[in-house]
Amino acid sequence: MAVDMETLPAELCLKIFCWLDHQNLAAAHQVSKRWKLLASDDVLWFELFKERWGEDRAAFYAPADSKSWKDVYEVQDRCDRVGLGLKIIREGEDYYLVHQGEIQRYLGSRKFRKGENNGLSSKGTLGEDGSGKEPSSILDQILFFIGDLEVAATEAKQRRIL
Repeated sequence: MAVDMETLPAELCLKIFCWLDHQNLAAAHQVSKRWKLLASDDVLWFELFKERWGEDRAAFYAPADSKSWKDVYEVQDRCDRVGLGLKIIREGEDYYLVHQGEIQRYLGSRKFRKGENNGLSSKGTLGEDGSGKEPSSILDQILFFIGDLEVAATEAKQRRIL
């Protein structure tokens, strides 16, 4: 007898979700509208935060204003990965300007056009619409270049450590 998670009571789903780590909980967030709601539960993310960083930090970083524990977790995780300073980071094909773990600005996406086979001739897009436009200014091109350098430097450091 197969059980459909969509028909289970929310309390039971949350008990199952509490066994997931942050990556699997984020993946569950993508499954359906119901799972998105359940996987965003503040108690789940609070427990993950306490498990990873401890109760003292949880008390210090408790969400303020309209932030959720999921938001606080993501910011703290980003701080651990990229540091507190002003950085340009790449997540997938998208670039962001980050300060103290908070995304300050979406810079655009570096997508390759068909027929172009090296990184030097790739064109970026600005905005999340995927319009295929070239970066609108030399500043945007410089930001993409700095982002690529930071990603390459991070990858090189990780290879040396391993």
